Amino acid sequence: MPADSSEGLGPQLDFLQHEPLSRTRGGESLQKQLLHRIRTAVLDGRLPAGSRLPGSRTLARGLGISRNTVTLVYDVLGVEGYIELSRQGTRVAALTRPEPDGRAHRSPVPPALSQRSDRIPRSRMGDVDALAFTPGVPALAQFPLAAWRRSLDRTLQESGTGLLGYGPPQGEPALRTAVLRHLALARGVRCVPEQVVITEGAQEALSLCVRLVTDPGDTAWVEDPGYRGAQTALVGGDLDVVPLPVDAEGLRISATDWRDRPPRLVYTTPAHQYPTGSVLTASRRLDLIENCRDLGAWIIEDDYDSEFRHSGEPLACMQGLTPNAPVFYVGTFSKTLFPSLRLGFLVLPEALVDRAAPVVDEMLRGGHRCEQLALAHFMESGQYSRHLARMRRLYRSRRDALRAALAEHLDVPHTVTGGDSGMHLTLRLPADFPDQPVARAARRHRMAPRPLSRSSLLPHSGHNGLILGYGNTPVSSFVPGVRQLAQLIRQSGSDGLGRTLAPSSSSASHQP
Repeated sequence: MPADSSEGLGPQLDFLQHEPLSRTRGGESLQKQLLHRIRTAVLDGRLPAGSRLPGSRTLARGLGISRNTVTLVYDVLGVEGYIELSRQGTRVAALTRPEPDGRAHRSPVPPALSQRSDRIPRSRMGDVDALAFTPGVPALAQFPLAAWRRSLDRTLQESGTGLLGYGPPQGEPALRTAVLRHLALARGVRCVPEQVVITEGAQEALSLCVRLVTDPGDTAWVEDPGYRGAQTALVGGDLDVVPLPVDAEGLRISATDWRDRPPRLVYTTPAHQYPTGSVLTASRRLDLIENCRDLGAWIIEDDYDSEFRHSGEPLACMQGLTPNAPVFYVGTFSKTLFPSLRLGFLVLPEALVDRAAPVVDEMLRGGHRCEQLALAHFMESGQYSRHLARMRRLYRSRRDALRAALAEHLDVPHTVTGGDSGMHLTLRLPADFPDQPVARAARRHRMAPRPLSRSSLLPHSGHNGLILGYGNTPVSSFVPGVRQLAQLIRQSGSDGLGRTLAPSSSSASHQP
């Protein structure tokens, strides 16, 4: 039985006897309990520095436990630096202890992020993939899961445990080759396999571009309104981010911009500007390429959803417009397949390959080998192209149905833009109907449209509206969803709850 302090434990260890160790079956082991008790007593000052602890035999007898248990606890405490073990006995080590609550003599330093981190815009609204009108989420229920499983099974059968290592930092050669073939055929990309890098989604590709060609303080241009992930990557690189306007012809750059704030890096979504849907015209593309070439600047071409072109022929990419264009070409499989795949790709500019490749090898660690090889097989077998064709038809029909629902059931002034590509429409609203309260209220009704104002870096940009994703929203949800949004928009208006306004003559979709 446990003994009292007269058996040699000393008054400083009375807490071990006042609260005996638990011997409940299935509970925490005696060793863990004793370790935690002594460690806590050292930290809170009940065992002051220099206090002598009883020998292992004495403590074991006093607590009625195995001596081996005490010996192991003392060994761990000694390794951690809480006690000092010597031939002269076991003593508590001198530590800088946290001051007890209420006894601090100085004000604690408030926790803080870096200035760079504080500049990163906050816009994420949590896990909203399953909510109606969430932008950027493909039709997950339509993904050919059986075909994907066959590709995974084949990969595991062929490679087995050989896939358990890191793998090539720039990605599996089979997937890099498959991506190259697809991009050359579908997007007009000019490249060789050495230029292709497989990344963990497009976000890693964007961050990699920033790290490769910029230094802190360099100037970067972004579209405004634009993609928040790009803004985050540029701010995360401690760059001076300059928002430039977007019009019906895409990114608008003036001679003054080139003269007064020349960039080191320019981010653009030329085939389908996010979120307005405009297309960067050929003349502006060529001007951008030539000016960046003259400055020694670089362009990030984010071709995020160009696979889903709904009218006319697919638009060629900017990267392949001229030989040796100073363009980083970025894409992702999150939009074409499913987000949790977390695979994207980057095509390096030809002029940078020799110098960038060894740096990329150091920055990246490889991984996702099974998924990469399965995706390579999925693409080479034709499953990827067939899936894209099915999704184009599906998204085109959903786009048309959403436009019809907005035209019939949204009885507030509005303008619909975009829709020639991708999986979203942009609903522009008058300033009297602020978009952020509407977006917050929509969450309570299982909808997650994104406020357009959140896509702007400028505090009073005048951009107001909702980005309505239709990729993962069934047509049956459009009419009830639009009716609910109409009610929420009216409630947000300055004219009071429930006021019904006549539909605007601009409610038809404007094509860029």
